[in-house]
Amino acid sequence: MRRFLPTAETVRGNRWVGWIGPALHHPRLWHLNRRGVALGMAIGVFFAFLVPVAQIPFAAIAAVWLRGNLVAAVGSTMITNPFTFAPIYLIAYRLGSLIIGEGDVAADSTLAQVAEEASSIMVTWSDKFLAVGKQLVVGLSLMAVVGAFLAYFGVLGAWRLFVVAEWRRRSRRHLHT
Repeated sequence: MRRFLPTAETVRGNRWVGWIGPALHHPRLWHLNRRGVALGMAIGVFFAFLVPVAQIPFAAIAAVWLRGNLVAAVGSTMITNPFTFAPIYLIAYRLGSLIIGEGDVAADSTLAQVAEEASSIMVTWSDKFLAVGKQLVVGLSLMAVVGAFLAYFGVLGAWRLFVVAEWRRRSRRHLHT
C-alpha cells in the first residue's frame, strides 16, 4: 500500500498543505496503523460532507491537530467531487426534509436546478440555496457524522479482518513446512 501513497516529503512540499509547516513532521501523521488511518478516513469523510468548499485544508488541519493519518484524511475528502456533488446534495436535502418534516416539491426542484446550474451567477445561486438551506444543512450534518463513524469503524473492522486473514495464512504456511 505504501507504494501508492505520497511520501511525507512530497506532501510537505505541496503548496496546498505545506503551509502547515513543522506540524507536518510529526510521525503519527504518516504512520500506517489502524487507528491513525481510521481517524484520518473519518476526518476526511466528515469534512467531505460538511464543508462544500476547501475540504482538503480543513481535513488536513484536523488531521494534524488530532494526529490522524494525513494522507487518509486528505484522500477521503474525494468522495465528494464534481460527479458525486449533485446526488449527495439531493440525498442530504431529502434526508433533512424527512428529519425536519418540511419540504415541498418547489424546493426539491430548486435543489435540482442548483445542481444543474452550478455555473449561474452567485446571487441567483445563493437565493436558490437559501430556499433549501435548512434541510440541506441538517442532511449534510447527519451524513457527515454518520459517515465519519462508519468510516472509522469500517476501517478498524476491515483492518482487523485483513490481519486475522494474514495470521491464518501464515499459520497454515508454517504448518505445512
